[in-house]
Amino acid sequence: MTTTLAPPPDPAVPARRRAHTRVGSRATPARAVPLLPAVGLLLVFLAGPIVWAVAGSLTDRALTGVSAAKPEFVGLDNFTRLFADPVLPLSVLLTVVFVVGSAIIGQNVLGMLLAVLFRAGSRVVAGTVGVIVVTAWVLPEIVAAFVSYAFLSADGTLNGVLSLVGIQGPNWLYSLPLLAIILANTWRGTAFSMMIYRAALDDVPPEVTESAMIDGAGTWKRLRFITLPMISGTIFTNLLLTTLQTLSVFTLIWVMTKGGPGDLSSTLPVFAYSQAFSFGDIGYGNAIAIVMLALGAVFSLAYVVSLRRRGGVG
Repeated sequence: MTTTLAPPPDPAVPARRRAHTRVGSRATPARAVPLLPAVGLLLVFLAGPIVWAVAGSLTDRALTGVSAAKPEFVGLDNFTRLFADPVLPLSVLLTVVFVVGSAIIGQNVLGMLLAVLFRAGSRVVAGTVGVIVVTAWVLPEIVAAFVSYAFLSADGTLNGVLSLVGIQGPNWLYSLPLLAIILANTWRGTAFSMMIYRAALDDVPPEVTESAMIDGAGTWKRLRFITLPMISGTIFTNLLLTTLQTLSVFTLIWVMTKGGPGDLSSTLPVFAYSQAFSFGDIGYGNAIAIVMLALGAVFSLAYVVSLRRRGGVG
């Protein structure tokens, strides 16, 4: 009987590395087991609604009537109708302006400014302002929407204060509806960016900024050439999160303007809701939701590509 002996281990490969390879190859399936619940949740709560929306957009499903009980397959008719709808380009433009004005400029710039000022200010001032800012963020969205409506309406707080100095303010929700909802959403969401940037600034090594101070760099130069590059990864991550959060804002806009006057504040979520539930055309509303999903994917891809090009520093 011939006995086949296993080849001796390669002396060029360290013993620890060989053992790690053997253990890792056996443990690969076991390592995947803890991920199964997370994968299941993603399939149910993320992939499931997307598949349902895509399938619904290919039917004539309605909120009531025969099409509600027995929807028929209509193919791409909803998308053909949607891309011929003059409200769609306006809604996409309003959505992009709302996201850029509220998330990219408003929340991120104001959040970074507050984070920097809190580090330089006293604990009392920083704590007081921090509580005020965070309070707006922890409010339920419906409450924040009613507060914003009461502040910016024709007989609201803002016009009441302006009248004390002899200024007759307009009906902001009617004259400048998009600006009104941008300001309201910035007020509500800035606290999230502020807390993210405060944590990132605390992780910047103090010896780096001290060295720059010794070399004569002022506050602005230290922030621009040292601090911001070191937390660029956090900045891009926060931009992605706030963009996706702002893209899906519905309650705030619906309570304040309901997409009006006309369609001047009808962002994609409001446009989809009004078509699906106000007019009962579920299939058409699903088609609008797919366009909104594609827009969010464009923003996400742009941020991910930019972050990778910068090497994910932060």
